[in-house]
Amino acid sequence: MTLSLTLACLWAVLANVIAMFPSRRNHWPAAYALIALGVPLLGFVTYENGPWIGLFVFAAGVSILRWPVVYLGRWMRRTLAKDPAE
Repeated sequence: MTLSLTLACLWAVLANVIAMFPSRRNHWPAAYALIALGVPLLGFVTYENGPWIGLFVFAAGVSILRWPVVYLGRWMRRTLAKDPAE
Protein backbone atom coordinates (compact mmCIF):
# COMPACT_ATOMS: atom_id res chain seq x y z
CA MET A 1 0.00 0.00 0.00
CA THR A 2 1.38 3.38 -0.95
CA LEU A 3 1.93 6.23 1.47
CA SER A 4 -0.92 8.23 -0.02
CA LEU A 5 -3.44 5.41 0.45
CA THR A 6 -2.25 4.90 4.02
CA LEU A 7 -2.77 8.61 4.71
CA ALA A 8 -6.21 8.46 3.07
CA CYS A 9 -7.18 5.55 5.33
CA LEU A 10 -5.97 7.48 8.38
CA TRP A 11 -8.01 10.49 7.20
CA ALA A 12 -11.12 8.28 7.01
CA VAL A 13 -10.49 6.87 10.49
CA LEU A 14 -9.96 10.40 11.84
CA ALA A 15 -13.22 11.57 10.23
CA ASN A 16 -15.13 8.70 11.81
CA VAL A 17 -13.60 9.32 15.24
CA ILE A 18 -14.51 13.01 15.01
CA ALA A 19 -18.08 12.06 14.09
CA MET A 20 -18.42 10.03 17.31
CA PHE A 21 -17.91 13.04 19.56
CA PRO A 22 -20.86 15.31 20.37
CA SER A 23 -20.72 18.82 18.95
CA ARG A 24 -22.78 21.96 19.52
CA ARG A 25 -22.00 23.32 16.07
CA ASN A 26 -22.81 20.09 14.19
CA HIS A 27 -19.15 19.33 13.40
CA TRP A 28 -18.75 22.16 10.86
CA PRO A 29 -15.31 23.31 12.11
CA ALA A 30 -14.09 19.71 11.92
CA ALA A 31 -15.59 19.37 8.44
CA TYR A 32 -13.67 22.46 7.28
CA ALA A 33 -10.44 20.99 8.66
CA LEU A 34 -11.13 17.61 7.04
CA ILE A 35 -11.80 19.31 3.69
CA ALA A 36 -8.58 21.34 4.00
CA LEU A 37 -6.63 18.14 4.66
CA GLY A 38 -8.55 16.01 2.19
CA VAL A 39 -8.17 18.08 -0.98
CA PRO A 40 -4.35 17.94 -1.16
CA LEU A 41 -4.45 14.34 0.01
CA LEU A 42 -6.81 13.49 -2.85
CA GLY A 43 -4.36 15.07 -5.28
CA PHE A 44 -1.53 13.03 -3.77
CA VAL A 45 -3.54 9.80 -4.04
CA THR A 46 -4.40 10.56 -7.66
CA TYR A 47 -0.78 11.40 -8.47
CA GLU A 48 0.59 8.21 -6.93
CA ASN A 49 -2.13 5.72 -7.84
CA GLY A 50 -3.89 7.05 -10.91
CA PRO A 51 -7.27 8.63 -11.64
CA TRP A 52 -9.44 5.57 -10.96
CA ILE A 53 -8.14 5.11 -7.43
CA GLY A 54 -8.36 8.89 -6.97
CA LEU A 55 -12.01 8.78 -8.05
CA PHE A 56 -12.67 5.95 -5.58
CA VAL A 57 -11.06 7.92 -2.73
CA PHE A 58 -13.04 11.01 -3.79
CA ALA A 59 -16.29 9.02 -3.60
CA ALA A 60 -15.30 7.73 -0.15
CA GLY A 61 -14.61 11.29 1.01
CA VAL A 62 -17.92 12.55 -0.35
CA SER A 63 -19.75 9.76 1.45
CA ILE A 64 -18.11 10.82 4.72
CA LEU A 65 -18.59 14.57 4.19
CA ARG A 66 -22.00 14.38 2.53
CA TRP A 67 -23.61 17.45 4.15
CA PRO A 68 -21.09 19.98 2.81
CA VAL A 69 -21.67 18.47 -0.64
CA VAL A 70 -25.46 18.70 -0.23
CA TYR A 71 -25.23 22.35 0.80
CA LEU A 72 -22.86 23.09 -2.10
CA GLY A 73 -25.35 21.52 -4.51
CA ARG A 74 -28.22 23.57 -3.08
CA TRP A 75 -26.17 26.76 -3.31
CA MET A 76 -25.21 26.02 -6.93
CA ARG A 77 -28.84 25.28 -7.85
CA ARG A 78 -29.97 28.60 -6.31
CA THR A 79 -27.17 30.49 -8.02
CA LEU A 80 -27.87 28.99 -11.45
CA ALA A 81 -31.65 29.43 -11.09
CA LYS A 82 -31.43 33.19 -10.53
CA ASP A 83 -32.90 35.31 -13.27
CA PRO A 84 -30.09 37.28 -14.99
CA ALA A 85 -32.44 40.22 -15.53
CA GLU A 86 -32.58 40.95 -11.78
